[in-house]
Amino acid sequence: MRLSPLLLLLASAIASAQSVTLTGTMGGKALLIVDGSAPKIVAVGDSYQGVKVLSTQGDTAVVQVEGKRMNVRVGDLPASVGEQAGSAPRGDKIVLSAGDGGHFMAQGSINGKATQFMVDTGATTVAMGASDAARIGLDYTSGKPVRMNTANGATLGYLLKLNSVRIGDVDVANVDAIVTQQAMPYVLLGNSFLTRFSMRKDNGQMTLERRY
Repeated sequence: MRLSPLLLLLASAIASAQSVTLTGTMGGKALLIVDGSAPKIVAVGDSYQGVKVLSTQGDTAVVQVEGKRMNVRVGDLPASVGEQAGSAPRGDKIVLSAGDGGHFMAQGSINGKATQFMVDTGATTVAMGASDAARIGLDYTSGKPVRMNTANGATLGYLLKLNSVRIGDVDVANVDAIVTQQAMPYVLLGNSFLTRFSMRKDNGQMTLERRY
């Protein structure tokens, strides 16, 4: 198994419904990410990209989007409006915009647990440290033991399958992943996910379209 030193940060993903993520609160203000935007501090009573903050308390905020009230909590998956009740949207395209230093960042989920990804086109699989695996609830030690070569030398990892990897409205099932006991600041979005898509780069954007 191979982990590339190249770590790309995803700045935005196309989704069918407006999404809101709460990343923190401070003194009656909410730190929001709206539709993959950069985090924005929004005071109670103010609006940002159509999202109005009604109140904050602890790690929770009440926001209003398209006339609907929603409770959002730090660490939860992005809350979305605009989807039909009972629908299970299947997205086919992700558009990533280059951020500072040409990197990309994505907020998504693994098996329904909120996850921050760093796209790495040189990594063989989705890869994460043991702490992220434990938070997600993966019994990774039951996976297949493999030897990994990293910048810090050889180490032991565990190969397993992820039920779901989701970014925006794009959900991919049965994705190979490897868990390393070395600490990792982000989950790498490697080729076991990326090769499910055709990839195009143009003017600082990476477009991924699902293969059929």
